[in-house]
Amino acid sequence: MRTRWMLGAWLFALTAWFSLEGRAADAGATFDGFEGPGKGKHIVLVSGDEEYRSEEALPQLGKILAKHHGFRCTVLFAIDPKDGTINPNISNIPGLEALKTADLMIIFTRFRDLPDEQMKLIVDYVESGRPIIGLRTATHAFNIKGNKPYAKYSFNSKEWIGGFGRQVLGETWISHHGNHGKESTCGIIAKGQEDHPIVRGIQDGDIWGPTDVYGVTLPLPGDCKPLVLGQVLDGMQPTDKPVAGKKNDPMLPIAWTKTYTGQAGKTARVFTSTMGSSQDLESEGFRRLLVNASYWALGMEDKIPAQSRVEIVGEYKPRPFRPGGFAKGVKPGDHAIRN
Repeated sequence: MRTRWMLGAWLFALTAWFSLEGRAADAGATFDGFEGPGKGKHIVLVSGDEEYRSEEALPQLGKILAKHHGFRCTVLFAIDPKDGTINPNISNIPGLEALKTADLMIIFTRFRDLPDEQMKLIVDYVESGRPIIGLRTATHAFNIKGNKPYAKYSFNSKEWIGGFGRQVLGETWISHHGNHGKESTCGIIAKGQEDHPIVRGIQDGDIWGPTDVYGVTLPLPGDCKPLVLGQVLDGMQPTDKPVAGKKNDPMLPIAWTKTYTGQAGKTARVFTSTMGSSQDLESEGFRRLLVNASYWALGMEDKIPAQSRVEIVGEYKPRPFRPGGFAKGVKPGDHAIRN
C-alpha cells in the first residue's frame, strides 16, 4: 500500500513538473548549453520592441551563446495571450521567473508598460547586483504610465533621472544622431581601448549595421567607459563613405561599459550597445562584440579567445527594421535549434 502511495505521489509530482516545464516552454525558448566555457551559466534574454526585431535578434544571439559557447539561454518574448504568438506590440512578457536563476540578463525592450508582477521580476534582478547587457532601445526600455510602483524605471523619469536607461545602462532616449533609415553605422574602436577584452578580435570597420547612431549626452555619466564609437556613413551599405561634418566630430559611443550598485549592495558589470537590430546581427564583428561582452559581464574575460566563435546557427533571414514589421503567427517553440 505504501509503495502504491509513493508511486502515486511520484507520478503526481512528475506530471506537475512537466506541466510547469510546458508553460515555461510556451512562454519562451530555451537552448540548453552545449559544450563550452559557459557550461553551467544561465543567460536570460528579454525581447520586446516594435521596430528593431529583437524577437529575431535575441533568439539568434541565444543560439550562438548556447551552441558555440555552452551557455544555457532562455529567450523571452512579448506574447499575445489570446493565441500564444509573439507580438512585439504587446506589453506582456511571460516567463520572467527565469530571471530568478539567471547569471546574466540581456535586455532589448522598448517603451514597455509591463504588469507590476512582471516588472517586479526585472527590478528584483537589476537590484540584485547581477550583470546586465542592454541593446539598442533598452536605453528607453520602459514607459510606465501613472503612479505604478515601478514608474521611476520609465525612460523619462524625473524621480530617477532618465530611469532604467540612464541610471543602470548609462543613457536614456535622446535622439537619432544618424539619419534614421538613411545613414548606417560603422564601429571604430575608441582610442586606448584596443586591448579591452570585449573588443578582442575586432578591428575598426568589423562592426557595421544599418541602424543609425543614437544620440547620447557627453560625457556619459559615472564610470561609463566608451569602447566603440559610431561612425555615421552616408548610406546603407558598409562600403559607403563617412558623413562629413559635425555628425562625426566627435563620433558618439555606440558601446560602453559601466557598473551599477543595486539595493542589495552588490556592484554589477553593465554593457550597453545602441546597436542591436536583427539586421545588425548579420555583422560578424557585432556578433563577436556581444559574445565577448557576455563573457566579460560574467567575469569570464579570461575565457575570451583571440577570435570568438560567432557563426550563425541555423537559418537566419532577419526582417528589415520598421514599426509593425514582425512576422505574425510565430510561437517561441518555432525558434528551436534544428541542427
